[in-house]
Amino acid sequence: MADNQQAPDNGLYTYDSFTGRGPGKKADTNFLWWCSGAHQELLKQFPSEHSKYWGLGGVILATFVLAALSSGYAIYSVFGNWLWTICFAIIWGLIIFNFDRFLVSTMRKYGVSPRKQFAMALPRMALAILIGFTIARPLELKIFEKEINTKVIENTHKKIQLNDSLLQAENTALMQNTEAERNRLLERKKTIEDELSRLQQSYVQEADGTGGSQIRGVEKIAKLKKDAYNASVLQSAPELLSLTNSIHVQDSILANAKSNMEAKRAKYELSALENVGFLERNKALTDLSAEESSVYWTSFLLSLLIILIEVGPIISKLIMQVGPYDIALAKEELTSMAASENEMRTNKEMVIDKKNNLYKAQKEFSEQLVEKMTTLQQKHIDQELDKWERGEWNPRDHRASMDEVMRKIKERYQFNGEDLL
Repeated sequence: MADNQQAPDNGLYTYDSFTGRGPGKKADTNFLWWCSGAHQELLKQFPSEHSKYWGLGGVILATFVLAALSSGYAIYSVFGNWLWTICFAIIWGLIIFNFDRFLVSTMRKYGVSPRKQFAMALPRMALAILIGFTIARPLELKIFEKEINTKVIENTHKKIQLNDSLLQAENTALMQNTEAERNRLLERKKTIEDELSRLQQSYVQEADGTGGSQIRGVEKIAKLKKDAYNASVLQSAPELLSLTNSIHVQDSILANAKSNMEAKRAKYELSALENVGFLERNKALTDLSAEESSVYWTSFLLSLLIILIEVGPIISKLIMQVGPYDIALAKEELTSMAASENEMRTNKEMVIDKKNNLYKAQKEFSEQLVEKMTTLQQKHIDQELDKWERGEWNPRDHRASMDEVMRKIKERYQFNGEDLL
């Protein structure tokens, strides 16, 4: 057992070691034949067909590899966990592999016209193309990863700018009302301060002789102006204090609105930069394809290549020429079907024969019973006639005795008049 699993002397594995064939001997099973869904015991009888099904099995195996890589990258871009990535990649790869193997193994070549083969292959090809699209997209995202990262940053900045404009529009009404109220309060405060400044200037000019009566010194008029200024200061002090406090409140509202907007902006920016998933990267690739024709054609040709690889097993089976293996497989299937039909027909005939024998037995029994009843009735009639001749006959006893006889016969032989009919 250990010798069969050893590598060649040079330490390298050959194609024969991969397909299950050691040097100078044939294996009981072949992995690539199994991948192609071939009847291995039958295929061994036709050496000319071996390479054909090796190639077909290799094509199906390639779809498993592509599906596993594609799904693995998609899952890793979402979860970022290697364990989830490996598990899902293997499961998805096996699903696609088994599906392709089923599609190919159910296609028959011998006894089917090319037109019918093509018609039968159309739904299979449609399913294969759909699977190819699902496999191709994640692989494209990996191939254009660097360009996609740049486009993702650009799209993220656009989203941040749009969010800033939305936040600004959300706070516009509040900030405009607050600014208007603040300006009104400042205007009122400035008016009071200007009035006080004017009264103070009038008093000072009156005192130094530069205005008013032009008399230097604090005379009667100067004292009146000073008293008027002091009275205005005392009268305006509470209102000025209230205006100052109100202005501080409006400043606080503006500051809080701006700080809340900045906090929301920073939170959204952090979320947009950190939560870049599969859909965002897919959108970036779509945007790149729309903006640059080179990216579009490269992506298109790559998708077409992967789709062709996925459709490859069906196309390969479709264009394969009918070989001796196909004829032998058709013969074996038809022989098996014919044997099953003969067995079913034989079983059906046996059931019919059993029913006929049962009907015959019932018929014979019914005839015997009728004959015995006829004889018995004749006997009773003779006995009753003898009684009648001797004058001992009673019609009621006759009817009762005949009914009793018939009832006992029916109970004993389980006789039913409808069976006789």
